[in-house]
Amino acid sequence: MTRKRLLSLAVALTLPVFTTACVAADKAAAPVLEKAQWPFAATEVTRFDEPWAMSFLPDGSLLVSEKAGVLQHVDLTTGKAARITGVPKVAYGGQGGFGDVLPHPGFAKNQWVYLSYAEAGDGATSGAAVARARLVLAADGSGSLNDLKVIWRQTPKVEGKGHYGHRLAFGPDGKLWITSSERQKFDPAQDMAANLGKIVRLNDDGSVPADNPFASQGGVAAQVWSLGHRNALGIAFDARGKLWVHEMGPAGGDELNLITRGANYGYPIVSNGNHYDGREIPDHATRPEFAAPKVTWTPVISPAGFIIYSGSLFPQWTGSGFIGGLSSKALVRVAFDGANAREAERFDMGERIREVEQGPDGAIWLLEDGKNGRLLKLTPKA
Repeated sequence: MTRKRLLSLAVALTLPVFTTACVAADKAAAPVLEKAQWPFAATEVTRFDEPWAMSFLPDGSLLVSEKAGVLQHVDLTTGKAARITGVPKVAYGGQGGFGDVLPHPGFAKNQWVYLSYAEAGDGATSGAAVARARLVLAADGSGSLNDLKVIWRQTPKVEGKGHYGHRLAFGPDGKLWITSSERQKFDPAQDMAANLGKIVRLNDDGSVPADNPFASQGGVAAQVWSLGHRNALGIAFDARGKLWVHEMGPAGGDELNLITRGANYGYPIVSNGNHYDGREIPDHATRPEFAAPKVTWTPVISPAGFIIYSGSLFPQWTGSGFIGGLSSKALVRVAFDGANAREAERFDMGERIREVEQGPDGAIWLLEDGKNGRLLKLTPKA
């Protein structure tokens, strides 16, 4: 059945659902602001080699991961970066390598940090892994990762070098949340014998919470909070504790989803994009049993990195989401209204934006993608 016929059938059978999806997609259109129109100044602090993620420590210093397997500790008063030793060996290549770095909410007392990375398997296989270790810092800013232990792995490891995901967040419930992408293998996103294409929820030691929606199934299914995801590269909780995740669509159809317990988001059965070879995928509106995205983007923005702003430096943006755009070379602001969302505006940054973070003083920090990627601090214009 062609997409045109599928959409016609969906209109006839599920008009209210279809209308809602259209409104969400239409709201993705927003003004694009050039540099002269930015309400902020962007100050370069330093540069990195293929930076991927960053997180602030309680003392205001910064941890930055570099894709080839390097962890840097940055003194932001001087811009000086010092290397942290003890990073596990990463499977570097394609989209694989060192991923996220995240301090435990109780870092000031326990010094735990969490790392995600692509890990080699047998033969040509690989998969994402998450480890935790104690970060011991020296007076000169350097340091080491001690007592490192892998607490989670993608199952199964597969061939290919794409769609690891492995973004990390701690929720208001104190649990560790992991985005596990489907490794460009499609069907595992719907297979509960695999944890690919899922949002995973764990205790901080990697054990499975008893109240997870599929805990009774055991195995990797017990780790799963939601399923049917493609390539999820941004995860954030809003002020009310609601979880939002964005993911890259195929050829079109990047998504921002409100994640609910046990929900199925439909990939690869439905998507608002199509396969890269031109094969059509039915839209979400044709299958109302799957949770539909709150915002979709076609053309895509290639989302990477995500915060929901809670600072006071930009009071007009408190509660807004900020998404880094890779192919769009943009910083995308999303406005939320309860369980709904829309793109509010887009800032043309001129470079691929890999990561977004909020600083302790409410400044917004960006990491550019690739070799010699800049660390930028955004502050209000005078």
